[in-house]
Amino acid sequence: MSSPPIQWYPGHIAKAEQQLRRNLDKVDLVIEVRDARIPLATGHPHLSRWIKGKQHLLVINRRDMITAEARSAWEAWFKAQGQRTVWCDAKAGTGVKQVQQAAIRAGDQLNERRRNRGMRPRPVRALTLGFPNVGKSALINRLVRQKVVASARRAGVTRTLRWVRLGQDIDLLDAPGVLPPRLDDQQAALHLALCDDIGQAAYDGELVAQAFLRLLMGLHQQQASGVALAVLEGRYGTALSGETEDPALWLQAVAQRHTSADTARMAQRLLDDFRKSALGSIALELPG
Repeated sequence: MSSPPIQWYPGHIAKAEQQLRRNLDKVDLVIEVRDARIPLATGHPHLSRWIKGKQHLLVINRRDMITAEARSAWEAWFKAQGQRTVWCDAKAGTGVKQVQQAAIRAGDQLNERRRNRGMRPRPVRALTLGFPNVGKSALINRLVRQKVVASARRAGVTRTLRWVRLGQDIDLLDAPGVLPPRLDDQQAALHLALCDDIGQAAYDGELVAQAFLRLLMGLHQQQASGVALAVLEGRYGTALSGETEDPALWLQAVAQRHTSADTARMAQRLLDDFRKSALGSIALELPG
């Protein structure tokens, strides 16, 4: 399936990556945050290089936005890779306590090693890392139980690195979202665009909306994805059916009904509806 061209690498992300590399030596634990709807696309290709022997805690946020079947499938898949996952909904606060407990356990192990070497225990230094807009700042605010960092459902809100004290046990370093220098995998880039993890200047909204419709037509055969084409028909009054359906024609027909034939506005409405779960709980990626 072809994807529309998507490329985005703003200067503040390049700067953030430089800052990040300078601070990596100071941290004991990397808390990586990914988006439950696209847990592969939100995995950074440089991560293993950055972790280099540090403890790694994989937090999958927005668990409320996918089906229980998709979550179970991903949990089993990550477990098979030897990777333990903690699932949360940072916006509602669900699962945040488990994230905190897992980080504290990592700190206990660190301090056990320090004591064995005759060193004094200290708070674990944890770095929160992830793509823009996966919910890192919302998670930190939940962990600290107050709004200490700016948080919004759009890419690029956090611009600088800062330390946040989390009780007696953890010092958290909040890093701006980091994207790879180039988005070589255009299917992954499409997933990031759909989940609003990259800025809108990076892509053509209509082409991305059409690619989204093609994705839905492929996914609806997999029950775990949560895609129900009937929901689209009920919401927009036009059926989307079969592999041969032309997304551009469907978008035109729906725009005729809802946005005075303005397909760009209709494309934006469709993407916004997906992003706020108005089309149901949809996993755009499932384990192969």
